Amino acid sequence: MRGASLQIRRVVTGHDQNGRAVVTIDETATNVTSRRANHQSCVIWSTGEFPADNSGGSDGGQREVATTDPHGTVFRLVEFGPGVAPRNHRTESIDYAVVMSGEIDMEMDGTTLHLRAGDVLVQRGTIHNWVNRGTAPCLIAFVLVAAKPVERAGKILGAMN
Repeated sequence: MRGASLQIRRVVTGHDQNGRAVVTIDETATNVTSRRANHQSCVIWSTGEFPADNSGGSDGGQREVATTDPHGTVFRLVEFGPGVAPRNHRTESIDYAVVMSGEIDMEMDGTTLHLRAGDVLVQRGTIHNWVNRGTAPCLIAFVLVAAKPVERAGKILGAMN
C-alpha cells in the first residue's frame, strides 16, 4: 500500500491464439472502492459461473458484483482501517480469507476472535463483523464461493447486509 489509496498490482494469465501461456493483464488495479469509513476494497477477479470457463477473454476484475456472486466466485482484497465503520453481515458463500498484514477482530454472535497476519479463516455463512481496534490497517484477501444458505432448526439463515 502506498499513500492513502490501496495500490494493488494485478497480474492475470491466459492463452494466445496458439494456446501458448501468456500474461494478459499486468496493471495497478483501477477498481478500488470505498463504501464506508476506513474501508477500501478491490475485486481482483470474479466469475459468473462455477466451475469457471477459462476460455473467454473478458476481464473478471471489471465485472459488476455484489458482496458475493450467487453462481460463481469473487476474489477480493479488503483493507480495514483503524475504526472501520461496522457492517454486521452474513453471505450465502463459503469464504476463504488470508490476513495479509495487520490485525483484526471478527465478532460473531457475542464471540470475538483476534486474527493476525498469516492467519487463515474459513467463513461458512456465519453472521459477523470486522473490527480494527489497532493503529494500522489490516489487509485481508478473500475468495468467496457461492454456497447454499445455512439451515438450522428448520430456519434458513440467509444473506444479511
